[in-house]
Amino acid sequence: MSSPLRTPDSPQLGRLPLARGAIDRGSERRTAGDLFEQISALETTRVMYFSRGKALIREEKLVLEPAGPEGFGEEPVYLGRTLEDGQVPAGADIVMVTLAEPDPEMESSGARWAGLRDVAVTLGSLDAGLFVEACAVANWHATHTHCPRCGAPTRMEQGGWVRRCSEDGSQHFPRTDPAIIVAITDPQDRILLGRAAAWPGNRYSTLAGFVEPGESLEAAVIREVAEESAVVVRNPQYLGSQPWPFPCSLMLGFCAEADGTEPRADGVEMADVRWFTRRELTDAVASGELSIPSSISIARNLIDRWYGGPVPEPEGSK
Repeated sequence: MSSPLRTPDSPQLGRLPLARGAIDRGSERRTAGDLFEQISALETTRVMYFSRGKALIREEKLVLEPAGPEGFGEEPVYLGRTLEDGQVPAGADIVMVTLAEPDPEMESSGARWAGLRDVAVTLGSLDAGLFVEACAVANWHATHTHCPRCGAPTRMEQGGWVRRCSEDGSQHFPRTDPAIIVAITDPQDRILLGRAAAWPGNRYSTLAGFVEPGESLEAAVIREVAEESAVVVRNPQYLGSQPWPFPCSLMLGFCAEADGTEPRADGVEMADVRWFTRRELTDAVASGELSIPSSISIARNLIDRWYGGPVPEPEGSK
């Protein structure tokens, strides 16, 4: 079913940057075989151009162009109808058109190609929601061009939200991989942060990991923390979620209590894990000894929630 309501605030984490939206995705309309023909003739219909993870941005807004006489190209994706007035009126249909490469000729009148990570926190709810939706579904199309059952090519259907196998007729739908991310505190109210072995520099963040098949979210929290840090946690509490379309995750935020176990990095996924007091984290960030995630991430929101507000950072850092 479509979601005609605006994204509600999370009572615990507030409005996470990538969890906002003011769009009715219109899933009941996608089955119409002539959907794109219907909306191409409407004056209110707008096109969002997308290429290699980037969209056109002008004055901290998505560039939403009227549909041209050539239509929407070969593989348009229906993103939905707007729920509020803005640069386009409420009820406007939005279509994503994907280009093989960002077209520099489209960078006119102050427009530029920009990635979601670079602009999400400055976009309004409608634009942020559209950009996240576009990234997620575009990533899925790019990696699911063939049937996982028989290997035959697949083709887009239902407004770009289904791919059908050209040989066996099976339908395939966009995937989302659930991952937990957790702020762990000990009896002294310190927070556990770790540095992943794959990360460059000296970046520390909250621990996270994918949910395994047949596993509850709470069990995933306990298992992932134990695997990465040898810390035993209890009482996982859900706080909020946001999509992370890099390429297809849904980050489910938790807090949990540790029993005081001394952390020990696994040496595979995590290079280091450490407890931090608020003063220790403040000093380490201010000195540049370590960096923490940007405000676009749920990890940063979890850290700031524990800290009691935004962690101060050196001027010019993101």
